[in-house]
Amino acid sequence: MELKRAMLSVAAVTALAAGSTVVLSSQASAAANTTPQKVCGSSYKTVNSAPVGSLGTVYLTYNASTGRNCVATIRSTPGTAVDTGTWIYVADTDQGASDSGNYTSYAGPATVYGKGHCVDWGGNIKNVYVSVYGSNCAALKEKRVTSIH
Repeated sequence: MELKRAMLSVAAVTALAAGSTVVLSSQASAAANTTPQKVCGSSYKTVNSAPVGSLGTVYLTYNASTGRNCVATIRSTPGTAVDTGTWIYVADTDQGASDSGNYTSYAGPATVYGKGHCVDWGGNIKNVYVSVYGSNCAALKEKRVTSIH
């Protein structure tokens, strides 16, 4: 990786010295900078998270001004598209949302109104699934389940 960066830096300096502009980018490097706020929106604050093995993390976020929760599953190392999903459910209101597919970086956003309610949420990357039940509702203790299918 260091050799690749050095070669790209030399190429950029050489091109600039020649009087042209070079724009270097890659989807993987851009995706590695993905955050829950980039997926859900800047007004959403991260309130909980759960690792999806070593493959990534599911983030639960909350927007205090709208009362909405949002979840996003973000891969640790973006790359080839793999099965990636995220979901959220509010049992009190029987409302839920999900997003899944073959993604290179993340799944989401999935949002639901959750103010004043416990939320169940989770996600998967490849065959590793994580689920969190009864979360973010003060006195109750949440239950976390990670499984490999």
